[in-house]
Amino acid sequence: MYDFGMLTEAKRYLEKIMNALSAEIDAGLPIVVLEPSCASVFRDELRNLFPRDARANRLREQTFLLSEFLQNRSPGYAPPKLPAKILLHGHCHHKALMKMGDEELLLRRMGAEVQCPDTGCCGMAGPFGFERDKYPIAQAVGERVLLPAVRSATPETVIVADGFSCREQIRQSTGRTAMHLAEVLHSALPREQA
Repeated sequence: MYDFGMLTEAKRYLEKIMNALSAEIDAGLPIVVLEPSCASVFRDELRNLFPRDARANRLREQTFLLSEFLQNRSPGYAPPKLPAKILLHGHCHHKALMKMGDEELLLRRMGAEVQCPDTGCCGMAGPFGFERDKYPIAQAVGERVLLPAVRSATPETVIVADGFSCREQIRQSTGRTAMHLAEVLHSALPREQA
């Protein structure tokens, strides 16, 4: 059953965003989004809530994750070198809608040895994993592949997860700190550029 009040509120909020970004949308500027769940709002939910709105369609087409933008929209971009082992976990929305190929390619271009196990969901699913009655489910989902993979990774292995809730699940359940791709790129820059 739908909560139409929440859908109305979501539509109002997205209209405010489109109004705030109207100049950028009209200019055709790329909108680079760091959080995969936010990108999925613009790439998927926006189309469902505004199926005939040309501005919503343009925003959808102009929205990119950082990895997509750097891989496909930045000719000549040379990422900094990072010859490290990386354990890459994809946020559910990232894997479902945008796929992980650009992220993997970008990390490999940096010189990284990338391991991308079939981790499925981290289990956190936004606030789901924080709810008392759902916590055991969230942990069981994370323990399927992701959390054991993080625990068995060497201390030198860089854990990369772009989703905020994924990074939180990893930190709380393993004690390891996962980095966002943007942090990985920044950490690999020469000191004078960082």
